[in-house]
Amino acid sequence: MRDWYFENTRIYQNGRLTVGSLLCQQGKIVAVGPQVENPGLPRVDCRGLMLVPGFIDSHTHGAVGVDVNSADAEEIRRIGRFFAQQGTTAWNASILTDTEQQTLTAIQAVCEAMQHPQDSVPPLGIHLEGPFLSVEYKGAMPEHLLQAGDAQLFRRYQQAAGGAIRYITVSPEVAGVTEMVADIADEVTVGVGHSGATYDQTMATIRNGARCCTHTLNAMRLLHQHEPAVMGAALESDIWCEMICDGRHLHPGTVRFLLKCKGLDKVVAVTDSIMAAGLGDGEYHLGVNRVTVKNGDAVLTETGVRAGSTLTMQAALKNLVRFTGLSVEQVLPILTQNPAECLRITDRKGRIAPGLDADLVLLDDELNVCATYANGRCVYSAI
Repeated sequence: MRDWYFENTRIYQNGRLTVGSLLCQQGKIVAVGPQVENPGLPRVDCRGLMLVPGFIDSHTHGAVGVDVNSADAEEIRRIGRFFAQQGTTAWNASILTDTEQQTLTAIQAVCEAMQHPQDSVPPLGIHLEGPFLSVEYKGAMPEHLLQAGDAQLFRRYQQAAGGAIRYITVSPEVAGVTEMVADIADEVTVGVGHSGATYDQTMATIRNGARCCTHTLNAMRLLHQHEPAVMGAALESDIWCEMICDGRHLHPGTVRFLLKCKGLDKVVAVTDSIMAAGLGDGEYHLGVNRVTVKNGDAVLTETGVRAGSTLTMQAALKNLVRFTGLSVEQVLPILTQNPAECLRITDRKGRIAPGLDADLVLLDDELNVCATYANGRCVYSAI
């Protein structure tokens, strides 16, 4: 079922919540306004709840015991079913730096889940986190698999994915990367991260087409008054900045600082979640790495380096409101419209408007997800 009439709801449009109704047919929003006529479609009584655009998580490695690098298609669908409960209606399956063969295997599994979503929220596409990354700022990346920029390797992966790779993280200082970015930037959103690049190296990569900064302020060289480095370039330029709003990767004051520097329209909320999301403390893995989660904080077992998060998009929204004191109307674009703009998909997603995908979430006043619709399909409901 992809045809619905939503009534008795507060609809989020153009930064405001207004009482109205919404009609969607064949998975697309057809009409929205104060008094939309129902042509006889099934009614959804929203009971005064907020109807907002579905959340877009452009950077996540897994959840509920599933790691994207080693998952099969059904396990990818399991992630999508969990994300539906969190209000996520579009997400990039992030593949950590791995062998070429394992990367191709992971790509195949993600693509199969995209083509056959069943009762799940399918991935929007793929995010390659590497392998063109800095050794010094490798984080959880296997050092022996990191390599110089190689547009041909990227295109082998993109061909195997049928064009589904939407996002790639690279380090500007790695040999050949800046040139590679100029070659591929029209085909994929490029993020800079895991980097010790200088200001000039980063700015050159941005001029060549990089559009985003991956998990900003984490796993990168930070601002210095004599060498602004990758962080300074990210703040000064107009690229989008990913933000992991879990209170661990970024202090609440840092969240406010980043929003003040970049503006509400240039920050993108991501989870960077690993397989432990939705589960408790314990021993897990991220790609080839062993990870220990204690009090919800994920670190590499051997080194104690932070390794992704256990964050969800629902929690990120609540944290953003709590950390900043801003209204939900003000921060919602950080989870919806901004990632859509960064990924170049505003013609389909990120807003509530006629002609766009019916990716919709019902929220109560405590910002709990009550129901989720992805492309018009009800993928989660607690009402």
